[in-house]
Amino acid sequence: MATKIPVTVITGFLGSGKTSIIRHLLQNNQGRRIAVLVNEFGELGIDGELLKSCQICPEDETEANPETNIFELTNGCLCCTVQEEFYPTMRELIKRRDSIDCIIIETSGLALPKPLIKAFRWQEIRNAATVDAVITVVDCAAVAEGTFASDLEAIAAQRQEDDSLEHETPLQELFEDQLACADLVILNKTDLVDSETQARVLELVKHELPRVVKIVSSDYGKLDPSILLGFAAAVEDNLDSRPSHHDTEEDHDHDDEINSTHVILDRTFDPEKLQATLEKLAQEQEIYRIKGFVAVENKLMRLVMQGVGNRFDKFYDRPWKPEEAKQTSLVFIGRNLQSSVIESQLVAL
Repeated sequence: MATKIPVTVITGFLGSGKTSIIRHLLQNNQGRRIAVLVNEFGELGIDGELLKSCQICPEDETEANPETNIFELTNGCLCCTVQEEFYPTMRELIKRRDSIDCIIIETSGLALPKPLIKAFRWQEIRNAATVDAVITVVDCAAVAEGTFASDLEAIAAQRQEDDSLEHETPLQELFEDQLACADLVILNKTDLVDSETQARVLELVKHELPRVVKIVSSDYGKLDPSILLGFAAAVEDNLDSRPSHHDTEEDHDHDDEINSTHVILDRTFDPEKLQATLEKLAQEQEIYRIKGFVAVENKLMRLVMQGVGNRFDKFYDRPWKPEEAKQTSLVFIGRNLQSSVIESQLVAL
């Protein structure tokens, strides 16, 4: 029997830096033939497009090159679309097993990793692929700010004062479930915090882990591939050691108030003015993540803009192609987003 294809599942909250880590891995693949499956929340495939632009991955689906190694699933959480999207895609990848050394799956920031891993117990997948490891990416700066984790002493005090208090939000549960499933935790964006803050986040993450798991630090997702690949953990066979808030449920319920919206405009923007408007929108609405491409006047290259709260970064990733429209396309992910307000403010800019 041929060797099973090792699959690495990379999970983590919105904006933690999963795509940057995968881009660096592809650009430093050390001869490995890597296929990537990207699960986006929303209709625009921003992350998949970013990965295609890293020059390593074949893009043009022509007769000479009919296959691409980047697959995008954009219809919501992978764990809810296993039969409709994930299973057929894995079957196609399995057919190519002679030309693939490993598969990377980037989950949506809102996905639970465990239901996805259970799909690797299905006979047709189990015979051909195995989950090499689950890697959970943590935004060190965001956790330090208390965005998705609170001070443990403060939580304990609040519980004593108010028994009716909602102790855990769905986002906190999601954060904990992603950590509980991990074989490796990456504290990313450590360049944004000092050493004392990083140490505090490290202890908080350790507290959430149900077992001993290696934790490494990173900035800009720059890690050697040998750290990320080759665990041989066969995760699908030992899920019992990875507790989840949803273990007793047949299916899990998402926070239905979390939604995504996108804006596509046939115009250019001044990057600084656009960022200021996006920062204002993030203050006015509960926006968790902003990402997309911006057309900039007199610039031949496409600008990538990404934001988590009021923290933004931007860079030019590649030249605009002659056949593509120079559009500005942005995706917003958050809670109860007012799409019309977002679009009207961008149009008025």
